[in-house]
Amino acid sequence: MALKKSQRSLRTWSKQKWRTASGKKSSETGEVYAPEEQIKRLKSTPKGRRKLAAANRKKRAATRKGKQFAKHGLHKGKSKRNR
Repeated sequence: MALKKSQRSLRTWSKQKWRTASGKKSSETGEVYAPEEQIKRLKSTPKGRRKLAAANRKKRAATRKGKQFAKHGLHKGKSKRNR
């Protein structure tokens, strides 16, 4: 039986290696989780490093406010329903 598009997308998403930029737990560092390939791509350019630093600042601020989720902008343009 063939998988639906949403099921294929979920399978691809779950196979990615997700981590923080430092490789440590987010609870220790306050960093955002992102796919390893995306982190490498962001760390390779000055603009990407600034974007990653801004996302980490937003994540830490949201955590201080007691929020579970932070709108940090790394996944901008991708809706939660249609990924």
